[in-house]
Formats: sequence, structure tokens, C-alpha cells
Amino acid sequence: MVSRIFVAGGAGYIGSHTAKALARAGHDPITIDDLSTGNEWAVRWGRLIRGDIGDRELVERVLRSEQIDSILHFAACAYVGESMTDPQKYFRNNVVNSLSLLDAARAAGVRKIVFSSSCATYGEPQHLPLDETHPQLPVNPYGESKLFVEKAMRWYGAAYGLQWIALRYFNAAGADMDGEIGEMHQPETHLIPLVIEAARQGERLRIFGADYPTPDGTAIRDYIHVEDLAQAHILALKYLSRGGESGAFNLGTGRGYSVREVIAAVERCTEKKVAFTEEDRRAGDPAVLVAGAERARSVLGWQPGHDLDSIVATAWAWTCGGADRYRSGGGHGSE
Repeated sequence: MVSRIFVAGGAGYIGSHTAKALARAGHDPITIDDLSTGNEWAVRWGRLIRGDIGDRELVERVLRSEQIDSILHFAACAYVGESMTDPQKYFRNNVVNSLSLLDAARAAGVRKIVFSSSCATYGEPQHLPLDETHPQLPVNPYGESKLFVEKAMRWYGAAYGLQWIALRYFNAAGADMDGEIGEMHQPETHLIPLVIEAARQGERLRIFGADYPTPDGTAIRDYIHVEDLAQAHILALKYLSRGGESGAFNLGTGRGYSVREVIAAVERCTEKKVAFTEEDRRAGDPAVLVAGAERARSVLGWQPGHDLDSIVATAWAWTCGGADRYRSGGGHGSE
């Protein structure tokens, strides 16, 4: 049965990959995005409605007229550092606008939502791997904003019957296996595309912290391919449609890689050396963040299918192909 899925923030990195996965699974994704950080060319599966999820009247009208079955909510500001200097922006966009979306869904009778949350809701690790039982004590406004929406959904579920899933991402990475869409942020803050760009341009990469208590001194993170994330959203929708219990799931591989290991993987893939400089640690960066994701495997039936080399290979192919095409003004816009 074809379902119409409302994809809030579907012109962004993870949202656009998920819209493609939805279409391949036989669903009809309908994207809403204000294109403040998303890319119009990335909306190639389903229609694009240019608008803000904080526009309650618009959202409610679309949900009703399109007979939307479920909502995937990706729309958010997502730079941790920026959230520390401009918390108002994060609480306005991530919290206030999300509440408006929840209210529009309630008014339109849409009862299922899958929300893009983050491991930033946990704060400093008290034990590793980080599983869903770990205390949620965010150390930045970005993580606090995501946690607020999780709490709001829980209370909306108790009071209004909302069925919800919060997917707590670790480090999204990689690109579409077909090379049709991929990662393109302005500014770019993610490690893998930064290492790839350093390899391409012969520039020096900045490593923040080489004295962590890790085997090689650099920070360790859990990288998860964007297509694996997209598949998790489809499985979460199926779970809710079967009457599954609302709750949160971590999305990660359970395997961490250091900054130096990522550099080595890029060097293997590109056959180029990556020069780098070592700088002081950034405030608030934990030494290790690795997911405990057994709950997603056992309850949702989710299984990540990509390792670090696969992630880097798809990111490199995208950077040298599709990304360059879009930067030069080519590629596909939305209809």
C-alpha cells in the first residue's frame, strides 16, 4: 500500500536520501523545506513545497489536502558550535517550530511521526557504548533542543495519542550509492568531507586534539552511512504502522574510528596523502562517542550495511562527480 509521507526538511542531507529510499519502497514523499540550508536539486523524489514548518496554517493544509499518513521530521539547525553562540536560533527553529508541526499534525489527524534526534542529547559519556539507558544531560543548546522535542512527543503521546519514534543519530556520513545526491553543507563541519577536500586540494587538514586518552591520541567517533540511516526511518515507520510502542533508538554501528583512522581510509581510497596540523582540543569534544545500537537491531530489524571504507568510497565518488556538477550550476532542480 502506497503511503504519503510528509518529509520535513527533505531537501537536506539525510532527508533527501530518505526521500529517495521512500520512493524506492513504493511510498510518495512530499517534502517541505525553506531551503535555508537544504538544496533544491536534492528533492528529486516526490514534490517540494517551499515553506517553513513553523507556518502552522500551511503545514496543516498540506497534511489534510495530501491525506498524509506519517511525518518524518528532519528540519533543524544542526551546528553544535553555532548553538553555543546563538541559542535563540536553535530554540526558535528546533523547538518552537517543532511544536508548531506537532500541533498541525494533531489538528490534521496525523498520528505517526519519526523524529531526527541526536546523540548530543546524552552529553558527556558516563559509560560506553552509549545506549538508550544513558542519562540525557546535553552540554549544548543543540542537544538540549533535540531533547526538548523528544520530551514533547512523549507528552503528546500520553495526552493525544501521538505515535512517535526518536532516532538518535551518531555521525552521519557517506553518499548515495548511485551518486545522485550527497553531502554538501555550507559551511562544512563533518570530518570525512573535510579530509576528502584536503586530499583533493592538497590543503592541510586541522586536527583538533592529538592528546586524547585513545590509542592514537585523536578523538573516536561512530560513523554511520546515510543510506543505512534512511533505511532505519522506513523500518521505524513500519514499526509504528504495526502498532509498535513509541520510544527512542540509537543509530550507529557500535564501532568507533579515530581521526587518524579516517585519514588513513581516505588515503587508501584516493591514493593521495593528507597533510594535517595538530591543534588544541575544542571545548566540549568528548574523547570517544560510540553507539550502543542493539535495540534498533532487535526491535526494528535494522542492520547497518556499510563500513568506514565503503562510507569513504561513496563520499569520494560523490565529491568528484555529483558535487562538482552542482557546484558548477548543473544538475537537477525540483519540478
